[in-house]
Amino acid sequence: MTTLRSATARAWYGAAVDKFLRDDPETVIGTLVQRAPVSTDAEQVAAWREEIAILREALDGLDGELLLEYSIPRVGTRADAVYVSPQAVVVIEFKVGANVFTRAARDQVWDYALDLKNFHEGSHIPPIVPVLVATATSGVHDPLTRDTDGVYKPACASPGELRALIRRVVADSSEHVIRVAEWARAPYRPTPTIIEAARALYARHSVAEIARNDAGARNLSVTTERLEQVIEHARTNREKVVCFVTGVPGAGKTLVGLNIATQHRATESESEPAVFLSGNGPLVAVLRAALVRSEREQRRARRGTRASLELGTSVKAFIQNVHHFRDEALASAKPPAEHIAIFDEAQRAWNQEQTERFMRRRKGLAEFKQSEPEFLLRYMDRHDDWAVVVCLVGGGQEIHTGEAGIGAWLTAIRDHLPNWRAVISTRLTDAEYEGGNLQQAVQGISGVVGDDDLHLGVSMRSFRAENVSAFVKAMLDSDELAARDTLATVSDRYPMALTRDLATAKRWLRDRARGTERIGVVASSKAMRLKAVCLDVRVDIDPVHWFLDGPDDVRSSYYLEDVATEFQIQGLEIDWACVAWDGDLRRNARGWSYHDFRGSRWNRVHSVAHRQYMLNAYRVLLTRARQGMILFVPKGDGDDHTRLPAFYDESFEYLRGLGLPVVA
Repeated sequence: MTTLRSATARAWYGAAVDKFLRDDPETVIGTLVQRAPVSTDAEQVAAWREEIAILREALDGLDGELLLEYSIPRVGTRADAVYVSPQAVVVIEFKVGANVFTRAARDQVWDYALDLKNFHEGSHIPPIVPVLVATATSGVHDPLTRDTDGVYKPACASPGELRALIRRVVADSSEHVIRVAEWARAPYRPTPTIIEAARALYARHSVAEIARNDAGARNLSVTTERLEQVIEHARTNREKVVCFVTGVPGAGKTLVGLNIATQHRATESESEPAVFLSGNGPLVAVLRAALVRSEREQRRARRGTRASLELGTSVKAFIQNVHHFRDEALASAKPPAEHIAIFDEAQRAWNQEQTERFMRRRKGLAEFKQSEPEFLLRYMDRHDDWAVVVCLVGGGQEIHTGEAGIGAWLTAIRDHLPNWRAVISTRLTDAEYEGGNLQQAVQGISGVVGDDDLHLGVSMRSFRAENVSAFVKAMLDSDELAARDTLATVSDRYPMALTRDLATAKRWLRDRARGTERIGVVASSKAMRLKAVCLDVRVDIDPVHWFLDGPDDVRSSYYLEDVATEFQIQGLEIDWACVAWDGDLRRNARGWSYHDFRGSRWNRVHSVAHRQYMLNAYRVLLTRARQGMILFVPKGDGDDHTRLPAFYDESFEYLRGLGLPVVA
């Protein structure tokens, strides 16, 4: 068996086991040092030398392939060793010098195994066994326990027991289910969370390295390439262009925007940088904090000593709150430093009424007469040479009063900025993006170019089932037949359930999450009477702690105590969610009934716009989970006029009627 090129492309060293055993250990180390992207210190070389000695003893007499420093590109990390036998894949993480098996280390190797199972095509069927080796221990500390999808719970072993453990794995999986050559050639199709993507992109990984590139999702790269062509054309020809990118929920619009921003991040060679802008405060805070934490960890690993203040300043320049960017335009008549501005969720920019009100009350500008899109475009128009604005457009997710929709951007170009060209997704005039309301504005702009490549049509958030967003849409649109049919196509790979007991819902989440898979409870910001079951949406969470901190931190989502609303979770995601359903959105014979809790009672919502905001809030909440979700509908209380069972029962029956399995 020869070394397999596609496998070694992801590993710093790869060879058939018999070749590994014949190779001189120093030759193997030399290969690892040569492939490492940064200089390797003596401590790392000593660790590799010990790991190689342990593996030589453990693999003696076995068939298969050994891969050292195997890349897990979704999160930009590497597994110490992957042993691929005809029977199973064994992922090995070494903790050299450690005399305990920590939870963090167990989760680390478990994550590697889950990543292979979920995203590496050759690993979908065979058993995947994560093994943690602490080199200063003795004995095997865990039995081999296999989950239904073939991923084992982490097994802990001392160096002396690794040989026996691997042979137990082979015996436990006696069928030859892996053709090693095919496993090595199998494509790796990762689907990162937006936090993982931001970290990897900021570290200069390309979008092609960290995201799916199969035919179904290929337009992620195609869209990025098309935008780069527009940017280069604008730069070369001194033009000003606005691009509109559309996409279904979870399709990767934000990922595309971050990729463009990182490719044009301010450096010595990039004098005309880009900025990623969002009015979503929690998203900005979480992404900034994630990048700072990630870079700090990498600097510690490199034993760097530069101050984190410098790092925080760099991150703030790269990702900004759109309102801070707007305030800079008010403070100076100069153009912005950036020639490229990416606006995430551009349809959420303020309309003229909301902007005028803010400018009058907060900035003392009584004569201000512009919408936020018009003002921001005029700011970019201050450049004498060229500028590109990329508007990332989501459909059906407007959740704030005063959001302009995408029409305000188009009318600003049509009425005030005729020197700007527009390159638009051909799906921009679909109903979910305001439909016919945009037709007139689009037709009034000279030089409009429609482009199919600017639409992202495949959801990647739920990598287990791409049609989850279609199920949610049908459910909320009261299309019961379509909802039932769609649910039948996704339920095998994307677990969903329904319960009337919160403790059951929490247990359901904890039973399914493995490794560092994140769990959490989400609810509508109008769900005021969930307070009776100890879910209080009026308590503001800190999204940085909720999304980034670990299971030992009471402020994190893992504790299942603090609830994230649509405002805190829009644009972000978790692995497993409990969606708590209150009496604000109720089912009846005519469809949905909308209610707002004021004082001590529920009041009907009559405003069409406010009803749409409430429905969109649930649309956001129901599309945040990557791997599965459970819906919790309280039973209510006949003795509490604010929580009568009638407020909840029909909603529960409607959801059950769609086919959601009930968990008692």
